[in-house]
Amino acid sequence: MNPVMTSLIISSLAIGTVVTMSSHHWLLAWIGLELNTLAIIPIIAKQHHPRATEATTKYFLIQAAASATVLFSSVTNAWMTGIWDISQLTNQPSCVMLTMALSMKLGLAPLHFWLPEVLQGSTLKTALIITTWQKLAPIALLYLTHHSLHQTTLLAMGLMSALVGGWGGLNQTQTRKIMAYSSIAHLGWMASVLTIAPNIMLLNLTLYLLMTTSAFLALTFSSSKTVKDLTTTWTASPAVAALMLVLFMSMGGLPPLTGFMPKWLILQELTLHNLPTTATIMALSALLSLFFYLRLSYTTALTLYPTTMQNKLKWRFQPKLKTTVMTTTMMLSTLLLPTTPMFV
Repeated sequence: MNPVMTSLIISSLAIGTVVTMSSHHWLLAWIGLELNTLAIIPIIAKQHHPRATEATTKYFLIQAAASATVLFSSVTNAWMTGIWDISQLTNQPSCVMLTMALSMKLGLAPLHFWLPEVLQGSTLKTALIITTWQKLAPIALLYLTHHSLHQTTLLAMGLMSALVGGWGGLNQTQTRKIMAYSSIAHLGWMASVLTIAPNIMLLNLTLYLLMTTSAFLALTFSSSKTVKDLTTTWTASPAVAALMLVLFMSMGGLPPLTGFMPKWLILQELTLHNLPTTATIMALSALLSLFFYLRLSYTTALTLYPTTMQNKLKWRFQPKLKTTVMTTTMMLSTLLLPTTPMFV
């Protein structure tokens, strides 16, 4: 892609999110969402492949429908109350419509079906943008309107997302689809605590962005598109293979690692608000996710798949990539648990 075009698209992507996050007026927020969607379309479509075209079409249709619903809910609210301020969302039907529209934008269950398919049709770097940067604007709108949102709806969607994210990832062999279901499960945890403790949701979001970025950078470094590809990571770098093992365990939420922190705080918050059943189901759903993360850890650093080749090295070597950002984010993704008291 032309460097001028690339810089224009990336800056539009950044501006769209920043406009949505900093706006107080519904129309400005909607313009930011649209700019964001239109900027990511050429990034997904730049691969000349039918899967990329299909992914682009699916992404565009879903995001356009969700944006239209956001606009419709804000117009309905303004019609009934005469107020365009984002924080003054008081009309109940508008609240429900907005929740569903933003859930569709994020990929929360039961509106999640587009996310694994779109990620599978994208490159690993594009998938990283979709699962991290593209989540910021909708989550910012949910955060700004959290006091108006319907708690039961969000709890139900959060529970469903955590379960779907766990079950969906169990049978996958493609790393991008596994990361998509991982994203759905993490978003489920965020949705469940959004109306109860929005600050814990923001902490969860920060750690999710950190861990997902680390995972995608590691997958890009080892050029692993399937679980089988992960077994040759050690040939590129034994240190990265060891770090990936710990990173996947952290994403699963095992105690001595960073990923345990948000789960611990969310379960504590749900219990304090007299929601023990929800907390129990969420904890059990984490076991489903943990299973496929452990499978990834095992295949990354502890085993080799059966192969007809005698050579254990990759036959096509990758150019040396700079690993500074990846190792830094990986260390943060695994070692931040002792800082928990600062956030409570």
